[in-house]
Amino acid sequence: MTYTTLEIEQHHHIATVWLNRPEVRNALNDTMIGELIAAFETLGADDAVRVVTLRGRGKVFCAGADLKWMKATSTSGYEDSLEENRRLARCFHTVYNTPKPTIAVVQGAAMGGANGLLAACDFSYAADDTLFAFSEVRLGLVPATIAPYILKRIGEAKAKELILTGRQFHAKEAAQAGLINQVLQEMELESKVAELIQELLLGGPASIAASKRLLHYLAAKDLDTSIPYTVEAIARARSSAEGQEGMQAFFEKRKPNWI
Repeated sequence: MTYTTLEIEQHHHIATVWLNRPEVRNALNDTMIGELIAAFETLGADDAVRVVTLRGRGKVFCAGADLKWMKATSTSGYEDSLEENRRLARCFHTVYNTPKPTIAVVQGAAMGGANGLLAACDFSYAADDTLFAFSEVRLGLVPATIAPYILKRIGEAKAKELILTGRQFHAKEAAQAGLINQVLQEMELESKVAELIQELLLGGPASIAASKRLLHYLAAKDLDTSIPYTVEAIARARSSAEGQEGMQAFFEKRKPNWI
């Protein structure tokens, strides 16, 4: 697929999805949303890809919704608006459910919907001068499609503080809230991401995908429902080819075949 708003790089089992509209601070529009869905679906199904990183070209990760797109859709009726937001919700859901580990690397600013992208990733790291905001209420809107992923990250109390005020906050507060995993200086940021990728490559690809499914399932279920699922999940893992190889490698004191 040819992308007009994204750039995809693949190198040694690592895929990088670049938001590539630096002239408008990588703002989201309908084209970019559709391309993000396609990119993450494609990379998620590619056995050669083990880890996916999400980044923004230029000085800013993502400034939220594109102003021209917002203006063009501001007079849309309810049905048209419903369809547009279904696509946006599908975008975040696709990122969240990608079977490969996903890492957002954030710099400059993450405004509005940009926070849905980074919160939907498994890991998010930010440069120490990055600014964040859920500014929707100041436009008379609600951060509806990003809210499920924000709540998973930071909980209800902190989400209320940041969403209802719409105020800007710095990377340090974002890390303290749990929106991002860690805030680092720019030079440290790249080495941390490289270190994390190497750690992720030590895990079995099928095992990591199954672990993500497990955690997503358990997060939405009560204990009584969860227990039978966990019993079946470990039984499937132990009897799988990857599980058998991993255990044999451990007993034989060698590296498993996916390393």
